[in-house]
Amino acid sequence: MTLLVLAAVVVAGALATGSWALTAIAAVAAVVLGAAATRITHAELAQSRRDAARDRAEQAQAYRRMSEERAAEHATYVAAVEQRIADREASIADLEQGLTAAQQRVADAMRKVGVEARRADASERARTELAADLEAAEERAAEAIVRMAELEQEVDVLRAELEVVTTAWQRAEAVRQRA
Repeated sequence: MTLLVLAAVVVAGALATGSWALTAIAAVAAVVLGAAATRITHAELAQSRRDAARDRAEQAQAYRRMSEERAAEHATYVAAVEQRIADREASIADLEQGLTAAQQRVADAMRKVGVEARRADASERARTELAADLEAAEERAAEAIVRMAELEQEVDVLRAELEVVTTAWQRAEAVRQRA
């Protein structure tokens, strides 16, 4: 900027003198000073572009490192969620087996109750002996029904937990895919 102002002053001074030789020298000096100003501006612009490119490269490296860290964290989280899901599914399978066994015991107990009731009708004397057996069978049936209800509640709770964990995992996966 200073060089251009200086060139303008030299040209104005030469024009004020009215000499063509001085005006021609001033014009050449103005062109040289303008070229020098242009060269200086070009050099500063090129340096600022190099600096900006270096800054962008450093920023890209930082984002790459952050992305790698996030990917590792996500992989760890996914593995943990998958393990929890597998554990819940194993628990559900165990509870379902327990429920099936309890239902079988209930069915067996109910059959025994029926057998005992027919025997009681057949003989009054056997009735007193079988009354104790019938009572015990009914108690086992009641315990089995209670246990079956408890197992069904546990299955419902575990299914709800599985749905919550699955939903959270799917949301995390959706967030990761959008990112």
